[in-house]
Parts: sequence; C-alpha cells; structure tokens
Amino acid sequence: MILHAVYLSLAEDADPAELADVMTGLAALTDLIETFTHGPNFDAEGKTPQSHYGFHATFADRAALERYATDPRHQALGARLVALCGGENGITVYDLDCSN
Repeated sequence: MILHAVYLSLAEDADPAELADVMTGLAALTDLIETFTHGPNFDAEGKTPQSHYGFHATFADRAALERYATDPRHQALGARLVALCGGENGITVYDLDCSN
C-alpha cells in the first residue's frame, strides 16, 4: 500500500469554500483512490505551523499512484490547490511505501 500524504500551506487569502470544493473533488476519485481523509492541522506538537491543512490518500501500489498522478481530474484539482497555496512551494508531498 502507498500512503500519499499532502500538506498545504494555504495563502492568507485562500477561499475556504474553494478548498472544500477541491477536497470534495479529490474524495470523489474513488476509481483511483482506495481511502481519502482530510482536515485542518491543529499542530499539537508545535512543529508544523506552516501547514494549515492536509490530506491522505491510499493506493494499492505505485502503479495506482501513477494513474492518479497522471489523471486529468487530479491534475485539474492539483492546479487549484497550487493556487490556494500561492504556488507549488506551499505544498509538501510524502509518498510512503507501507507494504512492509
């Protein structure tokens, strides 16, 4: 299983309704994603104040993640996330191979 973890540093003027709409769009990609969870980062340990929001998606394997990465629906939603974060530098992505 691959865990796709994405953390967002939202721009100050990011529209909460736009963020909610993008999350709804990602969650709807059930033909690509096995599980999807998202929410605000409350930073309990005080280590990630720059990341305001995040989501996790799981995929069966690397090939499934690649299908997601190249899917036009994902790419369109990703472009909207980039805009919400004021550019690509506002997004951090970890892809963890959890098949051990």
